[in-house]
Amino acid sequence: MSESARDEAVVASPFNRRIVDEFRANGGRVGGALAGTPMILVHHFGARTGIERVTPVACTPQDDGRYVVIGSNGGAPAHPHWVHNLRAHPSTTVEFGTETIPVLAEELAGAERAEVWAQQVARYPQVADFQASTAREIPLFMLTPREG
Repeated sequence: MSESARDEAVVASPFNRRIVDEFRANGGRVGGALAGTPMILVHHFGARTGIERVTPVACTPQDDGRYVVIGSNGGAPAHPHWVHNLRAHPSTTVEFGTETIPVLAEELAGAERAEVWAQQVARYPQVADFQASTAREIPLFMLTPREG
């Protein structure tokens, strides 16, 4: 994906725009409150509009090259918009470090979700607090690299 094509994607807020710009300027690293947090830029297409958007999301890289992302939205009552968009259009791209990677997003369910959820809570205890503050089940996605 060319840099101009990446820049055409809509970024929803000035806060996210700053994170995206910092991420791209620093090889996938950001500072401030997110310093040290593995980040990924998720490209997603509007479920209704088809408009390409890019959202910075904390992630957990897996040993096998996949990435876990959590739709916590800080424990808000509604899912973040990217969750609805990945459900509608699971074939997408992400930026991790300096790489742009085509991925397939799979929402986890059942025993697989429970296992990955427990791993995420062990690594990031605040995720359990987010779940406790909302009635919705916080979605988990596994992003699996695919052929371009």
